[in-house]
Amino acid sequence: MSVVQRVDHRPVAIALNAALAGAAGLYALSLLDGGSGRLLLAVALGFWLLAWRLTASLAALEPKGRAARAAIDITLPVLFGLTLLLLWEIVVRGLDVPSVLLPPPSAIGAQIAGSLSILWADFRQTFLKAVIAGYVLGCGAGFVVAVLVDRSPFLKRGLLPIGNLVSALPIIGVAPIMVMWFGFDWQSKAAVVVVMTFFPMLVNTVAGLQAAGAMERDLMRTYAASPWQGLLKLRLPAALPFIFNALKINTTLALIGAIVAEFFGTPIVGMGFRISAEIGRMNTPMVWAEITVAALAGSLSYGLVAMIERWSTFWHPSYRKG
Repeated sequence: MSVVQRVDHRPVAIALNAALAGAAGLYALSLLDGGSGRLLLAVALGFWLLAWRLTASLAALEPKGRAARAAIDITLPVLFGLTLLLLWEIVVRGLDVPSVLLPPPSAIGAQIAGSLSILWADFRQTFLKAVIAGYVLGCGAGFVVAVLVDRSPFLKRGLLPIGNLVSALPIIGVAPIMVMWFGFDWQSKAAVVVVMTFFPMLVNTVAGLQAAGAMERDLMRTYAASPWQGLLKLRLPAALPFIFNALKINTTLALIGAIVAEFFGTPIVGMGFRISAEIGRMNTPMVWAEITVAALAGSLSYGLVAMIERWSTFWHPSYRKG
């Protein structure tokens, strides 16, 4: 009786697909310097199909090791992003799209490399000052008020509807008022960030404090726990997923709020100021360079908060896999 061992050919197929996709991408780039338009279109389409198949094959893998799963989780978005950038480069340069309308990624990269000092000054003014200060104050105040609201039925019925009303105010209406109140420097941008981040934290924390089950609350009362003991040992841990959800939402809201607020008055530095000034000069690569820095800063901030959430809420059912 012979035993037939099954051989997994998927790694070989994935490697071959990756090699073909890379060759197609390089060939498409070589055709940008005077190649046939139809041939370029066909090669670009072939590259997209090969890259799509490669990404789908990697997504279908289910490795057993934690390190292998983490490697695939990182590889997939990186590969997908590189595919989009290469297609962007091929389409923009192959169709001779004017740089004013949409510059290729190579031009944006060159602009970033040549403007590091300006980009750093803008990043420091907008993110390290306005965003961080407003984020800490807005999220901290929202959390404290949520705990107070949870202890007071009057505040719950009176403050939350007002909070929902204020959170719907348009940022383009709030930003000029904050500039008039707090001046043209980063303090007015931080005030806008406080307004934008306060109510998401308030609403999510109040909802999270109600997430503890009735059985757990009865158990705490059986143990004669005081209201503050119940808050610290039961209700706050149960609210952590809601709190981190608000923190992750606010990472992007804070950056957007600070950048938009800089359109309405700022010193001659800052991401919003630079975007507004350079778009008026038709310097689109610089605008995209600022957008790239803002996107990277927002993504890294979101990832940092998500990592802290993973460490803090490892007990949550969503992390108990495998």
